[in-house]
Amino acid sequence: MKKIAVDGPSGAGKSTMVKALAEKYGLLYVDTGAIYRVVGLYALRAGIGREEIDKLIPLLPAIKVSLTHDGEGQHVFLGDEEVTRLIRTPEVSLYASDVSALPEVRAKLLDLQRDFARKYDVIMDGRDIGTVVLPDAELKIFLTASAEERARRRTLELLAKGVDVTYEDTLRQVRERDYNDSHRAVAPLKPACDAVIVDTTGRGIEETIGLLSELVEKRFGI
Repeated sequence: MKKIAVDGPSGAGKSTMVKALAEKYGLLYVDTGAIYRVVGLYALRAGIGREEIDKLIPLLPAIKVSLTHDGEGQHVFLGDEEVTRLIRTPEVSLYASDVSALPEVRAKLLDLQRDFARKYDVIMDGRDIGTVVLPDAELKIFLTASAEERARRRTLELLAKGVDVTYEDTLRQVRERDYNDSHRAVAPLKPACDAVIVDTTGRGIEETIGLLSELVEKRFGI
């Protein structure tokens, strides 16, 4: 089975790039960040404040997260409810960072992520894929960009969806999530020691996909 791990901070373009590579090379795309967003959405709906996120721990057995895939891509469910679009708000993004710092949450979701890699040729993106989830992946990529660039992209994306945001607020949230993700005690965001670092600052989508495609083809002899 082919296993490709793509890590990096929020807004680096992981989802866009990984989806393109999955389609190009016939791989199953697994967006692990979406799984944590579902748990974050659950915590938000449960009325748990971000400063008291450990109150989520006793509720974990009740949280049912599942993924399906079809021609339109990955669909994410909380119980029987599809929440694919609902998990993409800035507030849920911050909650996702908070819940991902809980060892109990990471343990709950680890087997779900690894199960896909056992069954399929996968390209998986997240924060700790190359370091924790798939440490034996044949290719590890750390995709990054400056905080300013990522905030600009995210602001444009949210405005296009009709979300009322400002660049300044988005930049603050990007920096806050970067700090939280890289300073958590369990599986902090960092490149795997054997990861290839790709900085997308100032690069267009096609140029970046071209760079990543070269890495895939060289590694697997495609």
